[in-house]
Amino acid sequence: MKILHVISTMDPKTGGVCKAVRDIIEGMRIIKPEIINEVLCLDPQTADYLVADTFLTISLGSNKTGWSYSKELLPWMKKHIKNYDLLIVHGLWQYQSFVVAQIAKSKDIPYYVMPHGMLDPYFQIAKERKLKAIRNRIFWQFIEKKLINNAKGLLFTCEEEKKLANTTFPMYNPKSEKVVGLGVELPPIETNKMREELQLIVPEWNGKPFWLFLSRIHPKKGVDLLIEAYTKLEQENIDLPQLIIAGPGLITEYGKKVLEKSKSSKNIYFPGMLTGDARWGAFYAAECFILPSHQENFGIAVVEALACGTPVLISNKVNIWREIEKNKAGIVQNDDTGSIFKSLKTWFNYSNELKKYYEQNAKGVFLKYFEIHQVGKRFVKELI
Repeated sequence: MKILHVISTMDPKTGGVCKAVRDIIEGMRIIKPEIINEVLCLDPQTADYLVADTFLTISLGSNKTGWSYSKELLPWMKKHIKNYDLLIVHGLWQYQSFVVAQIAKSKDIPYYVMPHGMLDPYFQIAKERKLKAIRNRIFWQFIEKKLINNAKGLLFTCEEEKKLANTTFPMYNPKSEKVVGLGVELPPIETNKMREELQLIVPEWNGKPFWLFLSRIHPKKGVDLLIEAYTKLEQENIDLPQLIIAGPGLITEYGKKVLEKSKSSKNIYFPGMLTGDARWGAFYAAECFILPSHQENFGIAVVEALACGTPVLISNKVNIWREIEKNKAGIVQNDDTGSIFKSLKTWFNYSNELKKYYEQNAKGVFLKYFEIHQVGKRFVKELI
């Protein structure tokens, strides 16, 4: 069987969707290596981030505008689509979904759509997204509704995502809805080199367990609320752990706002995007991982933290919050400053024994729900 994954970009800097595609392909390869997975994207053909991939990536090299328009995509699909048994469209609201909706129907090729949280009602009500919400309603009426309702089915990462997707747009009537999950590989074994690499990038780190935020610096992630809660708690506790906020986006207007908010504290550090050993060093060395997002379809970084045995403090807008709360792998609160403050203070006041208990549960939750073998099995079972 030959599967083509269609996505606008595989650039890791764009967030979790391309990471999800890589992990899905790896999961299926482990379970059923005879399945051939290929990726069609609109990245430059010389992009260095495509070099390490073990699967074939067809990069058309002409991704333009916010809609990811490419004049190469439609001709390529017309010529090559019959070489595949199944298509999986990753993400919505971009040119590739428009093309697949046309071509798959005319060529009678089955396809699934994996929205990766893009049907979440948050995107239609967020204040900073008013224009995009209007755009989405127009696109829904003329493009995405047909794409979804004509697909063989929709693929969701968790039950919460599936539940929310049913509430956003009218005439939403997919032929099937499958919760296939999402997962990551086991992390590399912790080494001294990881700590050393992290120390080089964050020389201010005092070597003690710290609190970690690792994601894009973006309004959706609630970083400003985290800083407000942390600095408020800092006024009560002189021995508060350091807070490392790692990720791209500091040069944006929101990033500048976040930096300004943090000036009242001498214990908040911004090392930028962490990769490789430094990234894993951060996950292992952290006392807890924090993600107070206003919307998070899955949260791959949350799962990576769990895989390292690091408990997570998340909002109930991170769609895997039920698994975390049920299995006591962290603390779940609302996505507002007061709730985040309560979460941080609760964790700070836990005994060392209770924190160890949460660490053990974190690794257990990862192995039960999010380890890549489990996800590979679910994909193979549902799609093949």
